Amino acid sequence: MKKRLLILLMLFFISSGISNAKMVNGKWNNDLRSLFLQNESIIYVINIRTFNAKDLNQNEIIDNDEESGNFINAIDRLDELKKMGINTLHVLPITPVGKLKALGNAGSLYAISDFTSLNPQLKSPDSSLSVEDQAKQFIKECHKRNIRVIVDLPSCGAYDLFITHPEYFVKDESGQPIIPLDWTDVRVLYTGKNGQIDEDMYYQHKKFVDLMMDIGADGIRADVATMRTSAFWDKLIKYAREKDSEFMFLAEASNAWTEAPSKYAPFTTYDKLLSVGFDGYYGDFFNLKDWKTSKELIDDIKFNQKIYEKQRKTVIGSFTTHDETSPILLKGSDFSKMIIWLNTTLPLNSYYVDGFATGDDYDYSWANKKAVTTYTDDEYYFNHKGKFDLFNFSRKPGGNDKSIYEEFVMANKFKNYYMEDLSTMKFIPLKSNLKNVFAYARSNGDFSIVVIGNLDFSNPAKAVVKVKGLSSKNKYINLRLTRNIKPEIQSGKIGTELNPGDIQVLMFKNFTVKG
Repeated sequence: MKKRLLILLMLFFISSGISNAKMVNGKWNNDLRSLFLQNESIIYVINIRTFNAKDLNQNEIIDNDEESGNFINAIDRLDELKKMGINTLHVLPITPVGKLKALGNAGSLYAISDFTSLNPQLKSPDSSLSVEDQAKQFIKECHKRNIRVIVDLPSCGAYDLFITHPEYFVKDESGQPIIPLDWTDVRVLYTGKNGQIDEDMYYQHKKFVDLMMDIGADGIRADVATMRTSAFWDKLIKYAREKDSEFMFLAEASNAWTEAPSKYAPFTTYDKLLSVGFDGYYGDFFNLKDWKTSKELIDDIKFNQKIYEKQRKTVIGSFTTHDETSPILLKGSDFSKMIIWLNTTLPLNSYYVDGFATGDDYDYSWANKKAVTTYTDDEYYFNHKGKFDLFNFSRKPGGNDKSIYEEFVMANKFKNYYMEDLSTMKFIPLKSNLKNVFAYARSNGDFSIVVIGNLDFSNPAKAVVKVKGLSSKNKYINLRLTRNIKPEIQSGKIGTELNPGDIQVLMFKNFTVKG
């Protein structure tokens, strides 16, 4: 009987429409802010420069006779993303990059050299359209598929920009621009202090907002948002919202961050960023790789739930980002699968990086070797081991782990279909007999989801989870179709065996978890 239910469930997800189009008479109606504040975004992070790069000889770098990723060839992958259940793209910076004191043979995406134009590297040579019109076409094609677009706003300026506009930058006692930590290719921008806003820099950011709206973007992700003052953000967000009330702002900020990357830079805490208009922030779920106990994970979820209840501000599932080492290198494919189901079942916006769904380890063979060809003053292919490439003309992200992909697609179909339920379901922590085993439920009057996970990636666990009101008569569906598990349902508890790094997701029909 259970097997038949599983088959019917899978067929139902696959055949069901998962979202309603927002096109009206061919015009897109931005709804990103509302979607995000309801925790209904399934966000996929892409770098246009690599997203659909054509590495014909498979040496992982885009040679002179090969085509790098651009706005036009990126369109070819949008149906793939739609099939994967993605409804929002986070596009890494598309502004021009610096070539002086640069990193990598293409230059870092975050070394912005101009706020008022787009990166010519992203222009397809096969189209006569300007790079701006190509960007518009790409976003229009996203919207046709009901995919929203967030564009990244870098936090620092390239050395090239400092040469032409030194007045834009923070300087030390000797008048030298500030290098934040080890980001040697950028310098800290000056946005003001003590409640005063630097008008030159505000004007540049205002023009950036205008440009993003002109090409059709639905929101902005602010890189290291903590390095600009709250007064600056307050004014800029209000400006954007006057033009489009649904224009979403996501802050790269964490409750775990307590100081600026440089003593000369301002530091605005995550709560102040939320209070001046940001709709959400990163949180610190990227610490999952280091957490050993259920309490660490559950406490963090509770923390963000309080923010949501009080301020109607939310968070992304920042378990892995383009700044983090690949889950595959950290703890293997089971870690990726745990991240998928946490993103799916927790009260937050799902967040994934291009290549994650197939297990890319981002361990490039050319990393930090001398470049055959360079377009900057760096003669080497710069790379952080195991991290998403931001610096070079490199291959399309992607691995070969089909098992991750299968769970990724299934989980997103489930979340899309039950989106309205998941956005309103109560989060209920559950008690386990083991410190390293977390458990929680999401519940409403029709059904409940119980999630049980083992944070020990070396040893199996025999867990007993208390679930008030549960009886042996309650039937469940195992949402992880690839895992042949048979938890024992007893009066008021679930007994189950977990593999190292295992996560189990059970759906109970006609049962409400009390808590």
